[in-house]
Amino acid sequence: MTTTTTAEYEHALAAFRGLAIGDALGMPTQSMSLDQIRADHGVIDGFVDAGPHQRIAHGMPAASITDDTEQAVLVAQLLVQGGGRLDPVDFAEALIAWERTMAAKGSLDLLGPSTKTAVQRILDGVPASEAGSTGTTNGAAMRITPVGIATPLSGRVETGTDGVTALVDAVQDASRVTHDTGLGIAGASAIAAAVSAGIDGATRYEALDVAIAAARIGATRGHWVAGASIAERTEWARGHLATVPADQRIDVVSGLIGTSVSSQESVVAALALVALDLDPWQTVCTAASIGGDTDTIAAMAGAVLGAVHGAASWSDDAVHRVETVNDLHLDELTEQLLALRAAAAR
Repeated sequence: MTTTTTAEYEHALAAFRGLAIGDALGMPTQSMSLDQIRADHGVIDGFVDAGPHQRIAHGMPAASITDDTEQAVLVAQLLVQGGGRLDPVDFAEALIAWERTMAAKGSLDLLGPSTKTAVQRILDGVPASEAGSTGTTNGAAMRITPVGIATPLSGRVETGTDGVTALVDAVQDASRVTHDTGLGIAGASAIAAAVSAGIDGATRYEALDVAIAAARIGATRGHWVAGASIAERTEWARGHLATVPADQRIDVVSGLIGTSVSSQESVVAALALVALDLDPWQTVCTAASIGGDTDTIAAMAGAVLGAVHGAASWSDDAVHRVETVNDLHLDELTEQLLALRAAAAR
């Protein structure tokens, strides 16, 4: 019988916490230009309040999370309730309820463009299984970490190397409602695979290799939509960014790799930053400083770094602050996801 090890738990919890920490670091800079970020904050080097140019998270205090973490927690809860499967209708209904709750609070941190379109289609009577046929943005990737925690790469080898195909199956199942396109699935598969590999003990380099392999498989799934290959762009970006002087990296990520909500920009940006092999905290702070979809890029990078490096990734102070400010309880949820992982690996 397969059981969860202490190392697996440590790395899985660090992945979930890394997602929240990266998200909170990027909260005050999300959807802002480099000029606006530099005017309000300079370069992010810790948790800060939302500044004067911040519109989506206006007035939010330092260390507050955004929809990235909230929806990842939602996915985790639904996976546990579903015994490892994310029911499409339940997920659609949960997303609708989540946005209504946020809107009632007066929040502008609502559903992203692909998810919003899919939810509206469901409200219009389109079956949940067909609603995500146009979703290409990073909404699936931003909340996919629980699937990476719950799904092993080893022990479920089907047609893909080291069980990558089985993991992409799980990602597609979890993404179908909102992002059932090759681009959406490829981006989410890359993040989930890197997280799962890290929990299995992979190095950064190995986790990125698995991420690229998963993105290639994911690109063949769902509905075809034109867009650059996430796998090929990640392969290029991980090599190119390493040649860029440190003081130019933020400008290069922003201007060349891209930081928009498009999966082929933001997912690639997150993985390229991970590939630099810098201190995890420094990496997510850089991600929070690059402009564009900073909260999501930092959240994805944080999840992968936490999975690879474990508890050493994040200071006790950073973990305590994010969990306290947001009343997060990720330890029990992580244990439940790992129970699903152990059951799947039998």
